[in-house]
Amino acid sequence: MTARMNSAPRSNRVLVISLVVIAVLVAILVSGELFVRHSVKTCMADQFESQLGSQVDIGLSWKPVLLQSVDKNTPYITIDSDDTKFGPAQGMQVHARVNDIRIEDTADSSGTIGSSEARVNWSTAGILTTLQEQAFGSLISGVTADSNAGTLKFDVGPGGLAGLTVKPTVTNGLVDVETVGAEILGFGLPTDLVNGIVQTLTSSLQTYPLGMQPTSLQVTDDAIDITLEGGAYTMPAADTAQQQQQQQSSCGILV
Repeated sequence: MTARMNSAPRSNRVLVISLVVIAVLVAILVSGELFVRHSVKTCMADQFESQLGSQVDIGLSWKPVLLQSVDKNTPYITIDSDDTKFGPAQGMQVHARVNDIRIEDTADSSGTIGSSEARVNWSTAGILTTLQEQAFGSLISGVTADSNAGTLKFDVGPGGLAGLTVKPTVTNGLVDVETVGAEILGFGLPTDLVNGIVQTLTSSLQTYPLGMQPTSLQVTDDAIDITLEGGAYTMPAADTAQQQQQQQSSCGILV
């Protein structure tokens, strides 16, 4: 009887010690995962910001980053740009998701992406600022959107003395900007001016990351909304300097 009574407290102590050890291990793993996840998000944000010319927020998939660093396979990441600038375009917001990222450094690539998708919102205020900063200054005095007609109207000169109306659409994976009307007090605007505005607007809507292409475009009351999609994409190989920098970084899953 005495032996049984002595064995019971001993078993309880072993159980308590085991539970404490398990709890400590779990706490270490959780703390390590949170630390590495934060480091990866910060590092990846820095890398995308240098490539895209805009501040971004990075979201990681549910898969533990510690496991991703081992198998070099990331289910997805999200990229959100809420800054006032995206590349050359002012006032453009981009919300993207990149799927099935597989990291494998070779002579020709640094890995592959299964697919990608994004939503782009470019406000009329941002369009106006972009045109004013890039080429036209105060010559362009206003931009208004007509959601019913799917057009943008640019006020040219003081008090909107002249007007240029364009209609942006998506054709064969590219944004096409068609001139609908251009006149000043009933007379046509100079061709160079019209072409310059259209080209500046078009060029700001042509370059997208990761091989994505526009699939639809809608003019709202105060912006252009664009949907982008991308298929399989091979990420370019990093040069020697970039590889050395990545090896020293804490990005983990993207090195």
